[in-house]
Amino acid sequence: MVQIGDLGERQLIDDFRTFIRPEGRVGPGDDAAVIGKDVVVTTDIVTFDRHFPIGMSFEQFGWYAAAVNFSDLAAMGARPMGFTAALALPPTLDSQNAYDIMSGIDQCAEFCGTGIVGGDTKTGPGIVAGTAIGSMDGRAPMLRSGARPGDIVAVTGPLGGPAAGYAAIENGLDYPEATETLFMPVPRVAEGVALAESGIVSSCIDLSDGLGTALNTICKASNVGIDVEFSFLQHETFVDEISEKTGISLEKLLIGWGGEYELMFTADPNRLKKLYDSEIEFFIIGMVNDSGKAELIKDGKRSTIDYGEY
Repeated sequence: MVQIGDLGERQLIDDFRTFIRPEGRVGPGDDAAVIGKDVVVTTDIVTFDRHFPIGMSFEQFGWYAAAVNFSDLAAMGARPMGFTAALALPPTLDSQNAYDIMSGIDQCAEFCGTGIVGGDTKTGPGIVAGTAIGSMDGRAPMLRSGARPGDIVAVTGPLGGPAAGYAAIENGLDYPEATETLFMPVPRVAEGVALAESGIVSSCIDLSDGLGTALNTICKASNVGIDVEFSFLQHETFVDEISEKTGISLEKLLIGWGGEYELMFTADPNRLKKLYDSEIEFFIIGMVNDSGKAELIKDGKRSTIDYGEY
């Protein structure tokens, strides 16, 4: 008998897709589903045992539970229009902690321009299952499958903060800037809408599972390859400092870990003026090719980029 722990999450999902009956304009396989013309839906689960690092408050945990869902809407270019939260919390949990979780969810929803439309509560081990609902408002959704050789590859912000924050906690280092990026990721909703409105984005994905996983996912979905130039990967100074103090390579912090909530997208390099005019912050990190694999170019040497470990 094969246990799911032996399969891993990606293989389990791939196996599900061989027998489920997909529904919707965009079904399983992208950051979110598109139902009918414009409705976008996504769901994600966070748990006390995996997503509640030392130092995180219950309010921040609630924010995180909502942010991971709104980030998926952002990757599609959808405008948030509602959120449901199902909470399975230990009966021994202080009620104020439950209120703080819900408050954090509500604050994140407000930041993303929407509110809570429903949910459920049960006793359980400490789980929040969120569902974010959005609208494309007539825009074409950004998918993972449209990248073309010759496109640029870009990200909407600096990388490595959440990985550095986790490394700092594990090693007893005091870096509030780093832990803040881990505890309260910012869903790039406005950026996602602007990218979709530009009409020049060929593919998009959020970096919740890390840059390495995102690169390989786009390569597989679009049947392309990607070259990433290591020197183009923007990051804050504290990431370098934490790398040096912990002995964790900068490459691993920037590429091989999850918890990032920037967007990575590909686009026609000849039409970038639209993005520059929109004043969206982004950094070009590489180019799409036809090699069929993701590779890192560092100091003139090539190496294969693997899926992340998060």
